[in-house]
Amino acid sequence: MLTALVVLAACALVATALVQRLLGGRPVLSFEAVASRVHETTWNELPVLVGGGAAVLAGLALLAAAVSRGRPVVLALSPVPGVEAGTTRHGLRTSLRSEAAGVDGVAATAVKLRRRRVRVTVRTNRTNTDGLAEAVGTAVSRKLEQVGLAKVPAVRVRVRGGAR
Repeated sequence: MLTALVVLAACALVATALVQRLLGGRPVLSFEAVASRVHETTWNELPVLVGGGAAVLAGLALLAAAVSRGRPVVLALSPVPGVEAGTTRHGLRTSLRSEAAGVDGVAATAVKLRRRRVRVTVRTNRTNTDGLAEAVGTAVSRKLEQVGLAKVPAVRVRVRGGAR
């Protein structure tokens, strides 16, 4: 994202300078000044070495980001002989959110899926929240069993609201 913003800013600067030049005005970025400065600079000067080092570091960071594993989009279901199936993270999150919202006393829900854990945050308008977290946890765990994931994550429930 940062790379895209830097490239976008550079393109906007060049485009602005070109439009100003075409309209006969004084450009923000003088191409003659940039060209003369580049021609005067040698390979052994500090700005060239720093810029080259920064380019190498940026390249290594981009390479590491491309190689590193991200979150899987599809979560594997329990294996059945001859069948490979999965569910999307978005679909599972939506299903778990609606299951948690169906518990009596829940006003709003938020679900976060991690590799080994599902975090459910529920908001309630009840003054007494005893047993609500357990009820939501049971409902979400039951839904996870129905879905049949290959690796079932642990469920954590947090209740917000209640008596103040």
